[in-house]
Amino acid sequence: MSTNGETRSPASGPKAPLLEVKDLRIEFRSRDEVNLAVDGISFDLKKGETLAVVGESGSGKSVTAMALTRLLPEEPVCRISGDIFFEGKNLTRCSNREIRKYRGKEIAYIFQEPATSLNPVFTIGNQIAEAIKLHRPEVKKVKEEIIRALNIVKIRDPEKRYQDYPHQLSGGMQQRVMIAMALACHPKLLVADEPTTALDVTIQAQIMDLLHDLKGKLDMSIVLITHNFGIVSGFADKVIVMFRGKIVEAGPTEEVLRNPRHAYTKALISCIPRIGVRQKRLTTIDYDELDKAGATNRPNS
Repeated sequence: MSTNGETRSPASGPKAPLLEVKDLRIEFRSRDEVNLAVDGISFDLKKGETLAVVGESGSGKSVTAMALTRLLPEEPVCRISGDIFFEGKNLTRCSNREIRKYRGKEIAYIFQEPATSLNPVFTIGNQIAEAIKLHRPEVKKVKEEIIRALNIVKIRDPEKRYQDYPHQLSGGMQQRVMIAMALACHPKLLVADEPTTALDVTIQAQIMDLLHDLKGKLDMSIVLITHNFGIVSGFADKVIVMFRGKIVEAGPTEEVLRNPRHAYTKALISCIPRIGVRQKRLTTIDYDELDKAGATNRPNS
């Protein structure tokens, strides 16, 4: 799937990116048509950084995240080209057996709507135990490790919750369980795909604060997938804005928020509610004008 013969990133050394994506293209094919979901995007992420990938539904955010560990359908349904380097290793050239060593262990995921991600017929403890046994077979006292993970994500009375089923927990508690399951594998990169979509505003803030705290404590990097610029400020170090499969703007978060250059970025930011500012209607996005605007040359870092 790689566009060249490289097996490692040309960047090396202590300051080399943890993740480096180069000219990534993702096509979905059917009998009658080809849908280009991601059109030649490139970005990087250093150790300890948080990157927010912002855009509306269908812009290519989630498929980009899933392509990192090849969670998408295989050819001919889905064709991926380009290069994805993780710690210098080109994941696009890994065998299926090799990629499983990275999926869940080195790169872990939190998906939106935890109620649909958790298995309703197994207890919370059973589901976290499965992840630990798969990715950390050296762990002997699995239950103790699960309790520790539940404590880390601030779930009260973890010994009791260990025995609960998903339907016995609130939406916010379910999302904390998903975070505990991901972190129990000690990943270097956490991909959070719309982690607050199904939660009310108060719980959204708690989940984002929790992820921010855990990032520092566990020394990991985060890729946050979201359509909401409102949760990006103060959380992400840098941001890329995707529109119709392309990156139209990228840069340090506060710079992009303070001085957006692309019309699409400006439209997304204008939708953020502000205290003391009353808007009669949301800004209309003129897609024809956006197509004419093209991409900016703002750097990724």
